[in-house]
Amino acid sequence: MPTVTSADGTTIAYERTGDGPPLILVDGAMCHRAAGPMRPLAALLRDAFTVHLYDRRGRGESSDTRPYAVAREVEDLQALIARAGGEAYVYGISSGAALALATAAADPGITGLALYEPPFLADAGSRTEAYTERLHELLDAGRRGDAVALFMTHVGIPEQVIAGIRSQPGWATLEAIAPTLAYDDEILTDAPHLASAITVPALILAGGASPHGLQQAAKATADALPTAEHRTLDGQTHDVAPEALAPVLTEFFSSLAQ
Repeated sequence: MPTVTSADGTTIAYERTGDGPPLILVDGAMCHRAAGPMRPLAALLRDAFTVHLYDRRGRGESSDTRPYAVAREVEDLQALIARAGGEAYVYGISSGAALALATAAADPGITGLALYEPPFLADAGSRTEAYTERLHELLDAGRRGDAVALFMTHVGIPEQVIAGIRSQPGWATLEAIAPTLAYDDEILTDAPHLASAITVPALILAGGASPHGLQQAAKATADALPTAEHRTLDGQTHDVAPEALAPVLTEFFSSLAQ
Protein backbone atom coordinates (compact mmCIF):
# COMPACT_ATOMS: atom_id res chain seq x y z
CA MET A 1 0.00 0.00 0.00
CA PRO A 2 1.63 3.28 -1.05
CA THR A 3 1.33 6.29 1.23
CA VAL A 4 2.12 9.98 1.09
CA THR A 5 2.87 12.22 4.06
CA SER A 6 0.84 15.40 4.37
CA ALA A 7 2.29 18.70 5.59
CA ASP A 8 1.29 18.06 9.23
CA GLY A 9 2.72 14.53 9.26
CA THR A 10 -0.54 12.68 8.60
CA THR A 11 -0.05 9.50 6.57
CA ILE A 12 -2.44 9.30 3.62
CA ALA A 13 -2.98 5.85 2.10
CA TYR A 14 -3.78 5.63 -1.59
CA GLU A 15 -3.79 3.32 -4.55
CA ARG A 16 -3.11 3.90 -8.22
CA THR A 17 -4.43 2.12 -11.27
CA GLY A 18 -4.44 2.62 -15.03
CA ASP A 19 -2.43 4.58 -17.53
CA GLY A 20 -2.85 8.11 -18.79
CA PRO A 21 -3.15 11.62 -17.34
CA PRO A 22 -3.44 11.58 -13.53
CA LEU A 23 -6.95 11.76 -12.07
CA ILE A 24 -7.62 11.86 -8.31
CA LEU A 25 -10.97 10.73 -6.88
CA VAL A 26 -12.24 12.30 -3.64
CA ASP A 27 -14.82 10.47 -1.53
CA GLY A 28 -17.77 11.94 0.32
CA ALA A 29 -18.91 11.36 3.90
CA MET A 30 -18.56 7.92 5.52
CA CYS A 31 -16.68 6.50 2.52
CA HIS A 32 -13.11 5.38 1.91
CA ARG A 33 -11.33 3.09 -0.56
CA ALA A 34 -12.67 -0.15 0.90
CA ALA A 35 -16.19 1.15 1.48
CA GLY A 36 -17.56 3.49 -1.14
CA PRO A 37 -18.02 4.14 -4.85
CA MET A 38 -14.49 4.96 -5.93
CA ARG A 39 -12.97 1.52 -6.64
CA PRO A 40 -15.76 0.55 -9.08
CA LEU A 41 -15.46 3.98 -10.69
CA ALA A 42 -11.68 3.72 -10.94
CA ALA A 43 -12.04 0.38 -12.72
CA LEU A 44 -14.05 2.10 -15.46
CA LEU A 45 -11.64 5.03 -15.77
CA ARG A 46 -8.28 3.29 -15.74
CA ASP A 47 -8.10 2.74 -19.49
CA ALA A 48 -8.01 6.52 -20.03
CA PHE A 49 -6.34 7.82 -16.85
CA THR A 50 -3.87 6.99 -14.11
CA VAL A 51 -6.46 6.98 -11.36
CA HIS A 52 -5.53 7.76 -7.77
CA LEU A 53 -8.00 7.02 -4.98
CA TYR A 54 -7.22 7.58 -1.34
CA ASP A 55 -8.47 7.35 2.22
CA ARG A 56 -9.19 10.83 3.51
CA ARG A 57 -7.64 11.50 6.93
CA GLY A 58 -9.25 9.62 9.78
CA ARG A 59 -10.62 6.93 7.45
CA GLY A 60 -9.54 3.51 6.26
CA GLU A 61 -5.76 3.13 6.37
CA SER A 62 -4.92 6.84 6.65
CA SER A 63 -3.93 8.33 9.98
CA ASP A 64 -5.25 11.53 11.57
CA THR A 65 -3.77 14.54 13.33
CA ARG A 66 -5.72 16.85 15.62
CA PRO A 67 -6.92 19.51 15.74
CA TYR A 68 -8.78 19.31 12.46
CA ALA A 69 -8.85 22.16 9.96
CA VAL A 70 -10.11 22.24 6.39
CA ALA A 71 -6.70 23.55 5.35
CA ARG A 72 -5.15 20.28 6.55
CA GLU A 73 -7.42 18.22 4.28
CA VAL A 74 -6.53 20.55 1.43
CA GLU A 75 -2.88 19.79 2.16
CA ASP A 76 -3.64 16.06 2.02
CA LEU A 77 -5.03 16.40 -1.49
CA GLN A 78 -2.15 18.67 -2.47
CA ALA A 79 0.27 15.95 -1.34
CA LEU A 80 -1.51 13.49 -3.65
CA ILE A 81 -1.30 15.96 -6.53
CA ALA A 82 2.43 16.36 -5.91
CA ARG A 83 2.86 12.57 -5.84
CA ALA A 84 0.95 12.31 -9.13
CA GLY A 85 3.47 14.62 -10.77
CA GLY A 86 2.39 18.11 -9.76
CA GLU A 87 -0.70 18.32 -11.95
CA ALA A 88 -3.90 16.28 -11.95
CA TYR A 89 -7.56 16.26 -12.78
CA VAL A 90 -9.78 15.94 -9.70
CA TYR A 91 -13.26 14.48 -9.28
CA GLY A 92 -15.14 14.79 -5.99
CA ILE A 93 -18.59 13.72 -4.84
CA SER A 94 -20.75 15.33 -2.12
CA SER A 95 -18.52 16.65 0.69
CA GLY A 96 -15.58 15.39 -1.36
CA ALA A 97 -16.70 17.81 -4.05
CA ALA A 98 -16.51 20.61 -1.48
CA LEU A 99 -12.98 19.51 -0.56
CA ALA A 100 -11.99 19.39 -4.24
CA LEU A 101 -13.43 22.88 -4.67
CA ALA A 102 -11.44 24.23 -1.70
CA THR A 103 -8.27 22.63 -3.04
CA ALA A 104 -8.78 24.00 -6.55
CA ALA A 105 -8.94 27.48 -5.04
CA ALA A 106 -5.55 26.90 -3.39
CA ASP A 107 -3.59 24.70 -5.82
CA PRO A 108 -2.83 25.54 -9.47
CA GLY A 109 -1.92 21.89 -9.97
CA ILE A 110 -5.59 21.00 -10.45
CA THR A 111 -6.01 21.35 -14.21
CA GLY A 112 -9.60 20.15 -14.47
CA LEU A 113 -12.35 19.78 -11.88
CA ALA A 114 -15.50 17.66 -11.85
CA LEU A 115 -17.97 17.80 -8.96
CA TYR A 116 -21.02 15.65 -8.31
CA GLU A 117 -23.73 17.24 -6.17
CA PRO A 118 -21.72 19.42 -3.78
CA PRO A 119 -24.38 19.76 -1.04
CA PHE A 120 -24.30 23.51 -0.49
CA LEU A 121 -27.99 23.75 0.37
CA ALA A 122 -29.11 27.37 0.36
CA ASP A 123 -32.27 26.68 2.39
CA ALA A 124 -30.65 24.52 5.09
CA GLY A 125 -30.48 27.37 7.63
CA SER A 126 -31.35 26.50 11.21
CA ARG A 127 -31.67 22.78 10.38
CA THR A 128 -27.97 22.66 9.54
CA GLU A 129 -27.03 24.65 12.62
CA ALA A 130 -28.99 22.27 14.84
CA TYR A 131 -27.34 19.29 13.15
CA THR A 132 -23.85 20.72 13.69
CA GLU A 133 -24.51 21.39 17.37
CA ARG A 134 -25.99 17.95 18.02
CA LEU A 135 -23.26 16.18 16.04
CA HIS A 136 -20.55 17.73 18.18
CA GLU A 137 -22.46 16.92 21.36
CA LEU A 138 -22.65 13.24 20.42
CA LEU A 139 -19.04 12.99 19.29
CA ASP A 140 -17.78 14.78 22.40
CA ALA A 141 -19.74 12.27 24.50
CA GLY A 142 -18.21 9.33 22.64
CA ARG A 143 -21.58 8.31 21.19
CA ARG A 144 -20.26 7.48 17.75
CA GLY A 145 -23.12 5.21 16.73
CA ASP A 146 -25.66 7.89 17.57
CA ALA A 147 -23.60 10.41 15.58
CA VAL A 148 -23.72 8.14 12.52
CA ALA A 149 -27.48 7.70 12.96
CA LEU A 150 -27.88 11.47 13.26
CA PHE A 151 -26.01 11.98 9.99
CA MET A 152 -28.16 9.39 8.24
CA THR A 153 -31.31 11.07 9.50
CA HIS A 154 -29.94 14.44 8.40
CA VAL A 155 -29.49 13.22 4.82
CA GLY A 156 -32.97 11.72 4.67
CA ILE A 157 -32.55 8.02 5.41
CA PRO A 158 -35.73 6.68 7.11
CA GLU A 159 -35.46 5.61 10.75
CA GLN A 160 -36.43 2.01 10.04
CA VAL A 161 -33.67 1.73 7.44
CA ILE A 162 -31.15 3.18 9.89
CA ALA A 163 -32.25 0.65 12.51
CA GLY A 164 -31.67 -2.16 10.03
CA ILE A 165 -28.21 -0.89 9.11
CA ARG A 166 -27.34 -0.46 12.76
CA SER A 167 -27.96 -4.14 13.41
CA GLN A 168 -25.48 -5.22 10.76
CA PRO A 169 -21.79 -6.09 11.41
CA GLY A 170 -20.65 -3.23 9.19
CA TRP A 171 -22.00 -0.66 11.64
CA ALA A 172 -18.76 -0.86 13.65
CA THR A 173 -16.85 0.31 10.58
CA LEU A 174 -19.07 3.36 10.35
CA GLU A 175 -18.63 4.10 14.04
CA ALA A 176 -14.84 3.98 13.60
CA ILE A 177 -14.89 6.92 11.19
CA ALA A 178 -17.74 8.84 12.82
CA PRO A 179 -15.44 11.72 13.93
CA THR A 180 -14.88 12.56 10.25
CA LEU A 181 -18.54 13.59 10.01
CA ALA A 182 -17.51 16.78 11.79
CA TYR A 183 -14.79 17.27 9.18
CA ASP A 184 -17.30 17.01 6.34
CA ASP A 185 -19.64 19.39 8.12
CA GLU A 186 -16.88 21.97 8.47
CA ILE A 187 -15.87 21.66 4.83
CA LEU A 188 -19.43 22.38 3.72
CA THR A 189 -19.41 25.56 5.81
CA ASP A 190 -15.98 26.68 4.68
CA ALA A 191 -15.86 26.05 0.92
CA PRO A 192 -18.76 27.72 -0.99
CA HIS A 193 -17.39 31.27 -1.03
CA LEU A 194 -14.24 30.05 -2.81
CA ALA A 195 -15.98 29.19 -6.07
CA SER A 196 -15.51 32.54 -7.79
CA ALA A 197 -11.72 32.26 -7.41
CA ILE A 198 -11.52 29.06 -9.48
CA THR A 199 -10.79 29.47 -13.17
CA VAL A 200 -9.86 25.93 -14.28
CA PRO A 201 -12.33 24.09 -16.53
CA ALA A 202 -15.06 22.58 -14.36
CA LEU A 203 -17.98 20.22 -14.81
CA ILE A 204 -20.72 20.26 -12.18
CA LEU A 205 -23.05 17.27 -12.22
CA ALA A 206 -26.35 16.35 -10.59
CA GLY A 207 -28.67 13.39 -10.81
CA GLY A 208 -32.04 13.90 -12.43
CA ALA A 209 -33.66 11.75 -9.72
CA SER A 210 -31.86 13.43 -6.82
CA PRO A 211 -33.69 15.66 -4.34
CA HIS A 212 -34.52 19.07 -5.74
CA GLY A 213 -32.26 20.79 -3.20
CA LEU A 214 -29.19 18.88 -4.37
CA GLN A 215 -29.99 19.65 -8.00
CA GLN A 216 -30.34 23.33 -7.11
CA ALA A 217 -27.06 23.25 -5.19
CA ALA A 218 -25.22 21.82 -8.21
CA LYS A 219 -26.67 24.48 -10.49
CA ALA A 220 -25.79 27.26 -8.04
CA THR A 221 -22.22 25.96 -7.76
CA ALA A 222 -21.90 25.93 -11.55
CA ASP A 223 -23.26 29.46 -11.75
CA ALA A 224 -20.65 30.61 -9.21
CA LEU A 225 -17.72 29.12 -11.13
CA PRO A 226 -16.53 31.33 -14.00
CA THR A 227 -15.63 28.43 -16.32
CA ALA A 228 -18.12 25.73 -15.31
CA GLU A 229 -20.44 23.57 -17.34
CA HIS A 230 -23.54 22.10 -15.67
CA ARG A 231 -25.04 18.75 -16.63
CA THR A 232 -27.79 16.51 -15.29
CA LEU A 233 -27.51 12.73 -15.46
CA ASP A 234 -30.98 11.41 -16.18
CA GLY A 235 -32.32 8.87 -13.71
CA GLN A 236 -29.39 9.14 -11.30
CA THR A 237 -29.56 9.88 -7.58
CA HIS A 238 -26.96 11.06 -5.08
CA ASP A 239 -25.75 7.45 -5.14
CA VAL A 240 -24.69 7.81 -8.76
CA ALA A 241 -23.94 4.61 -10.70
CA PRO A 242 -20.30 4.33 -11.84
CA GLU A 243 -21.51 3.12 -15.25
CA ALA A 244 -23.46 6.35 -15.74
CA LEU A 245 -20.72 8.60 -14.42
CA ALA A 246 -17.54 7.19 -15.95
CA PRO A 247 -18.31 8.01 -19.62
CA VAL A 248 -19.16 11.60 -18.68
CA LEU A 249 -15.95 12.08 -16.73
CA THR A 250 -13.90 10.43 -19.47
CA GLU A 251 -15.39 12.70 -22.12
CA PHE A 252 -14.85 15.86 -20.05
CA PHE A 253 -11.31 15.25 -18.85
CA SER A 254 -10.18 13.83 -22.20
CA SER A 255 -11.39 16.99 -23.94
CA LEU A 256 -9.04 19.04 -21.75
CA ALA A 257 -6.02 17.15 -23.06
CA GLN A 258 -6.76 17.94 -26.70
